[in-house]
Amino acid sequence: MSQELIPYITEARPDTGLTNGKIGIWCFLASEVMLFGAFFASYIVLRTTAVEWPHGSSILNVPLATVNTIVLITSSVTMVMAWASLMRNDFGAYRMFLGATVLLGFCFLGIKYVEYSAKFEHHLLPSTNNFLAIYFIMTGLHGLHVIGGMITNAYFLFAAPSYWDHDRELLGHRVEYSGLFWHFVDLVWIFLFPILYLL
Repeated sequence: MSQELIPYITEARPDTGLTNGKIGIWCFLASEVMLFGAFFASYIVLRTTAVEWPHGSSILNVPLATVNTIVLITSSVTMVMAWASLMRNDFGAYRMFLGATVLLGFCFLGIKYVEYSAKFEHHLLPSTNNFLAIYFIMTGLHGLHVIGGMITNAYFLFAAPSYWDHDRELLGHRVEYSGLFWHFVDLVWIFLFPILYLL
């Protein structure tokens, strides 16, 4: 077995026109699409074959979920602004916008905690019915992805001064990849919100 390591490069490869890091993050996101795709497909099968299926708005809190949707979309905007600030060599603005992205992630999880708590208080559990089972599984899995994105963004928030002093281009690439993951997390929620809460 070859022990050769794949080098981290900041220049695009001549054979693909992409950096190794960008190829890696797109492959990872493709695997995530397959993961969530399986759950969406399961939801469709369960719903179309069920004799009765509750309407999401009769069980779930649509106003809170609407606020959470706005929070996540706003966090995507601040993520883009953080990367754009980095490209403009405005380090202060970069840290402000990335910090706002992390805070908005906390806000999303806080609202989700309130929503989950209300369900548990009313004894609406994953074991109650198939709708709630898939609701908790899909939103819980999405929440884990939000936490993962927040940890990554927090790392590039607090470790940024070291990167800024030694390799700004490397920092720009890694923040871009972290941003792609964050946008994916937002995109998944944009599909989850209407399917679970509105339809």
